[in-house]
Amino acid sequence: MKLIVDSGSTKADWIAIDDNGKVLFTTQTLGLNPEILEGPEIIERLNDRFDILQNKKNATHLFFYGAGCGTDRMKTELSQIFQEYFVNAIVEVHEDTYAAVYATTPKGEEAIVSILGTGSNCSYFDGKVLHQKVQSLGYIAMDDCSGNVFGKELIRKYYFNKMPKELAVEFEKEYDLDPDYIKNKLYKEPNPNAYLATFAKFLIKHKDTEFCRKIIFKGMKSFVKNYIKQFDNCKEVPVHFVGSIAFYLKDELQETFDKYELQLGNVLRRPIDGLIAYHVANQ
Repeated sequence: MKLIVDSGSTKADWIAIDDNGKVLFTTQTLGLNPEILEGPEIIERLNDRFDILQNKKNATHLFFYGAGCGTDRMKTELSQIFQEYFVNAIVEVHEDTYAAVYATTPKGEEAIVSILGTGSNCSYFDGKVLHQKVQSLGYIAMDDCSGNVFGKELIRKYYFNKMPKELAVEFEKEYDLDPDYIKNKLYKEPNPNAYLATFAKFLIKHKDTEFCRKIIFKGMKSFVKNYIKQFDNCKEVPVHFVGSIAFYLKDELQETFDKYELQLGNVLRRPIDGLIAYHVANQ
C-alpha cells in the first residue's frame, strides 16, 4: 500500500493506493508543516485519523509533499518522524512545490509553478529539475498574495478603520474580532498562519467590491514582481498554479497576467488527484 500526501499548513490530503493505482482509502488530517509543529503534535494528528492509525504498518511507501519542507533540515526531521511511525515504509519527503509540478506540468515540459493557498511560493521547472531562486522565510516575512497575508491585511484594515462600513458590519458578524481572541489565536495556538488564512474567505466572497479588488490586485502585483519575474524566461513558459487562493481568484489572476503579458497555465485547487496519476505512471 502506497500513501500519497499533499500537505499545506491548514490541512493534508491523504490517499492510499495499491500497485495498480486503485484507491484504497482517502482521508484528511490537519496540516503537517514541520516549521510550525513539533514531533508530538504531528504524531497526534496522525493518530487522530483511524484509517492512518490502522494501516500504519501496512504502508510500503510514503510519498509526502508538504509546506515547510523546503530545507534539508526540515525534510530530515519529518522523514525521521514518519519512519518511526510507518515502520515498514520507504519514506520520501519533498517540498509541496513538487506536488504542484507533478500535478500541473506535462512530463518533460518547462514551466513556472506557483502555490497560492495558506502560504505561497514559486519555482521554475526545467522539465527535470526544480529551481528556486528565493527560499521562503515563512508567513511572517514572505508569502506574498497568500491567504494568510490577505487575512492579515483585512484585520489591519478593519482595526485602522479603513474598511467600508457596510463590509465592516458583515466582517463583525462572520468573525470574532475581540483583540484577546485574535492574539490568543496568533500567539498561543498552533498554526497562526492557517488562522489568518480563514479571513481570506471574506475577501473572495466580496471580491467584486472596489475595496477587496484593491487588496487582491495589490497582492497579485507583488507576487508577479517578487516571485514570477525573478525568472528571466517568465514570458516564454506557462505559469501553473495550485491552491485555493489561485483557484477561487482565477479570473483576477488572468486579468493580472494579461497586464504583465504572462501565460496563465493550469490552475488546480488541489494537486492530489494529479499525484495519483504521476505515481502510477512512474512506480
